[in-house]
Amino acid sequence: MGTTQTVEFGRGISPFRARATVLSRRLLDISRQVFHNPTAMVGLVILVFFTILGLAAPLLAPFGPLTPVPGALPGATPPTPGHPFGTNQFGYDIYSQVIWGTQVSLLVGILAAIVASVVGTVVGLVSGFVGGWVDEVIMRFNDVVLSIPWLILMIVVAARLNYLDLVGIILVIGLTGWSVTARVVRSQVLSLKERMFVERSRMIGSSNVHILSRHIFPNAFPLIFANTILTVAVSILSESVLAFLNLSVKNNVSWGRIIAEAYQDNAITIGMAAWIIIPGLCIVFLVFGFYLFGYALDEILNPRLRRR
Repeated sequence: MGTTQTVEFGRGISPFRARATVLSRRLLDISRQVFHNPTAMVGLVILVFFTILGLAAPLLAPFGPLTPVPGALPGATPPTPGHPFGTNQFGYDIYSQVIWGTQVSLLVGILAAIVASVVGTVVGLVSGFVGGWVDEVIMRFNDVVLSIPWLILMIVVAARLNYLDLVGIILVIGLTGWSVTARVVRSQVLSLKERMFVERSRMIGSSNVHILSRHIFPNAFPLIFANTILTVAVSILSESVLAFLNLSVKNNVSWGRIIAEAYQDNAITIGMAAWIIIPGLCIVFLVFGFYLFGYALDEILNPRLRRR
């Protein structure tokens, strides 16, 4: 960390260009380490597969997510050559819904993680940098939030709001999941603000905003990014839970919603195990991919973890 301070700006190189050069070298170094890390590569392959699946859903899915199959019989019907996973009680092709569900699950997971990371980063930066009674008040409130299981807090908030659209789901998951990020960022800030390059910046009269934006945040960003990747996995699981409990919007097809409908229609007992198993496996593998990539990235960006 702090490598941005080692560039000499007196040789005709502008500060902006120097920072861009250092950042590009840092990203190149991280990319090389990722490609030489088996754990990171397995996670990355899984994430790329599901990303392509979601983006190519209009091409791969024979039907729309909420388009009834022409001539579908009333009630759920078992798999056929034209419908590998069968059709559900509304006449929708389950195979198509599983493919389309990739989009919603990824979208909610990524955006909710970004919301949680932004809030947690701001809280952690302010708490760690300002210190004193401000830090004490923020961290005691954060401890209270952490003492409440995230899943229970999220379910209670979603239930009180009664009906949530896609934006509402993203905000509920994100705004109830920032506390861990805040504590991680605060710990990093407490370490960074004692570094020599920050002290030198203070000595030449730099403002707190300048120190935070030019020195603290850029050096904390790799850790924030790795933590965000892990938060995406938790957000996808959270969306699935809310959908299974019928606390999310019903006209958006996600894997959690598919599982909920399969459970309500007793998929296992009527011989349609794929209806509930396939979306469940999709959730497991996607979350597994984010966890593998996130933990590997955290190990790459945090030298102390590598030494262990």
